[in-house]
Amino acid sequence: MLSEQRKTHLLALLERDGRVVAKEVAVELAVSEDSIRRDLRELADAGLARRVYGGALPVEASEPPFSERTGVEPVSKARVAQAALPLVEPGMTIALDAGTTSLALARILPRGARLTIATPSPHVAIAAAERSDARVILLGGELGRHSMVSGGALALEAIARIGADRFLLGASGVHPEHGVTTDDPDDAAVKRALSAASRETYLLVSGEKLGARAQHPVLPLDALAGIVVDPAERDAARALLGTLVA
Repeated sequence: MLSEQRKTHLLALLERDGRVVAKEVAVELAVSEDSIRRDLRELADAGLARRVYGGALPVEASEPPFSERTGVEPVSKARVAQAALPLVEPGMTIALDAGTTSLALARILPRGARLTIATPSPHVAIAAAERSDARVILLGGELGRHSMVSGGALALEAIARIGADRFLLGASGVHPEHGVTTDDPDDAAVKRALSAASRETYLLVSGEKLGARAQHPVLPLDALAGIVVDPAERDAARALLGTLVA
């Protein structure tokens, strides 16, 4: 099946089902998942779809809630978390973003490392407290019912005081021209504040977000100290994003 035929099929799925899951369509059409991701990126660049975790939504649809996103690409996110673990050095204060990849990392934090974890996510905070002996700081604010992230003025004030060594950032997409993006403007503001309050920022990104662009900008690529990806996606990520990819 040619690329244009695949794109027509993807648009029909979006209209019929309200979403596209890249892995499922790749199996259905007997093509590589990379081919489907590339088609979805081109549709998103043309304004015909919105790239999200694991696939795409119609342009008018919102990002799936946190409870649905936890089930998308869990193996890839676990590999990203494992690859990011060396960035969590003993004695550090780590600002850990909200999101499902950050949650995977919180679940494997080491014990005995004298860590402090600061996060705007109740899910991440609970996982870090249950799975490690780190000191956990939950950054307060108004909890977004859809994103499950603290935001608003109270959160920004708390973030400004943390003085973290590293911020491990999550996002909805990373693009060589448009940088790091997310689907919610309040979430974007929280991410920028966490980066400003940290000595350096690393992006944690699973494969379906490579080349994707969401609506709200977070940071340009030159604001990052590095990008951590699923090792299975490393070559493709380096081809797209260059030497920032670890």
